[in-house]
Amino acid sequence: MHYSLCCLLGTVFICLFVPLIYYLIAWKKHKDTYKAVPHGHMGWPIVGETLEFVSLGKKGTPEKFMQDRMKKYSSEVFKTSLLMEKFVVFCGPSGNKFLFSNEDKLVNAWWPDNVVKIFKSPPGIGEQSKRLRSVLPEFLKVESLRKYIPIMDSMAKQHIKQNWCDKGEVIAFEEAKNHTFELACRLFLSIEEPEFVATISKHFRNIKEGFFALPIDLPGTTLNRSKKAVETILTFILPIIKQRRMELMKKGESATKDILSHMIVIADTTGLFADDADIANKIIGLLMGSHDSTTSAITLTLKCLAEFPHVYDKVFQEQREIAKSKKEGELLNWEDIQKMKYSWNVVCEAMRLTPPVPGTFREAITDFCYAGFTIPKGWKIHWNAYTTNKDPKYFPNPDEFDPSRFEKDGVPPFAFVPFGGGPRMCPGREYARLSILVFLHNTVNMFRWEKKIPNEKTVSLTVPTPKEGFPICLKPHEFASVH
Repeated sequence: MHYSLCCLLGTVFICLFVPLIYYLIAWKKHKDTYKAVPHGHMGWPIVGETLEFVSLGKKGTPEKFMQDRMKKYSSEVFKTSLLMEKFVVFCGPSGNKFLFSNEDKLVNAWWPDNVVKIFKSPPGIGEQSKRLRSVLPEFLKVESLRKYIPIMDSMAKQHIKQNWCDKGEVIAFEEAKNHTFELACRLFLSIEEPEFVATISKHFRNIKEGFFALPIDLPGTTLNRSKKAVETILTFILPIIKQRRMELMKKGESATKDILSHMIVIADTTGLFADDADIANKIIGLLMGSHDSTTSAITLTLKCLAEFPHVYDKVFQEQREIAKSKKEGELLNWEDIQKMKYSWNVVCEAMRLTPPVPGTFREAITDFCYAGFTIPKGWKIHWNAYTTNKDPKYFPNPDEFDPSRFEKDGVPPFAFVPFGGGPRMCPGREYARLSILVFLHNTVNMFRWEKKIPNEKTVSLTVPTPKEGFPICLKPHEFASVH
C-alpha cells in the first residue's frame, strides 16, 4: 500500500512538475531572447495616430511627428499605429543601415492596402519585384543613361522656350511636373506627342490622391477615382505595348530601345510578367516614381535658390562656365554633368531640408530583435528621412541651408539616404540626378526669379509640394537665349 502510494505520487510529480519545470526553462529562454516591443503610443482605436501623421504633413511640419516621439520614447525605435496597422519606426543612421542590410532576410517591402487595390500588382512587392529590380538597372545605369543627356537638354530647352520665355510669371511646380512627365514618357515609352502626354498626365494626377484616402471603394470616392484612373491609363498603354511587340518581332535589334522594349523582351524570354496588363501596371508605377519625386526636388531647389541669392550666384557661376564652353547649338554631355558638383550639393541640401521621398514601408517577415526590443512578425516598419535629416548630431545647425555639408565626406554613412539603400535602393537615382541637373542648368542660364508668395508653406502627403505651386516672377538675363 505504502509502495503503491509512493509510485502514484512519483507519477504525479513527473506528469505535473517536470513539464512545469521544462516550461519555466523554455519561458526564461524565450524571455531572454525576445524582449518587449518598442515603447510608443498606438493612438485611437482603428485609426491609431494616422490623423495626426497626415495633419502635420498638411501643415508643412511632417518632421514634428517623428521628432516628438523620438524625444518621448526612443531615438532608436518607437511603435505607433498608422493606416490601421501596427507600426515600428526605425530611427537614425543605424536604423537605416539595419533595414537596408536585412532586405529580404528580416523585412520585405510593404504598401498600404489602397495602393494594392489601385494597382492590383504594385511595383516593388513580391518575388516578381526582385527580378524586376535586377533588370531595370541595365537600362537605368549610368552607362546607358549617358546617351540620353542631349535629349534631356534638348527637351528642357524646348520646354522653357515654349512655357517660360515671354512670361513674367510661372507656377514652378506645375511647369516642372509637366516637363518631368514629358521626359519620362519620351525616355521610357518613346512617346513624344504633346496631346497624348497631356491626356494621360491628367489621369496620373488622380492616382496618388487615393494612396492615403479612406479605404472605401464606392463610385465617387477618392479611392474609386484612383482605380478608374489606372484603368483609363491602361487603355492608352496596352495598345502601345501590342504595337511595340510587333515592332520588336519585325525589326529585332533595330527596334526602338527604351524601358518598355526592354521589359517586353524580358517578359517574352523569361516570363517575368504575367501579361501585358502586368507590364502596363509596372510602367505606370515607374512613370509615377520617376516624375513625382523629381518634380518635388526641382521645385524645392528653385525655392532655395530664390531664398539664398549668394547660393544662386555660385550655382549660376558654375552653370554659366559650362554654357560658355559649349559651341552654338551644342548640347550637354556626361562631362558637363560631372562639372556640376556645387549644383548637386545645393540639390542635396534642398532634399535634406525637405525630402522628396520622406520614407518607405517594410513588413517584418519573422520575429527579430533590434535595439533590445522584439519586432513581431507581421508588424509594419517605417524608415523616415526626418529621423536623421534635421538631427544636429549628423547635421550641425540643421535648419540652416548649407550646401558645403556635402563636400567630400561631410555626411556620415546612412544619415542622408534620399534614394533609400541596400538591394531596394531606387534604381532611378542616376536618372533623377541627371534630369534635375539638366533642368537646373537651363533655368539658371535663362533667369533669376523671385517668390511671389514670400511665406508659402510646403505641404507633404505623398511628395512635398508648395501649397500654391510656388509661383515665381521671372527675370531673364540680358544675354539669355534658347537655341
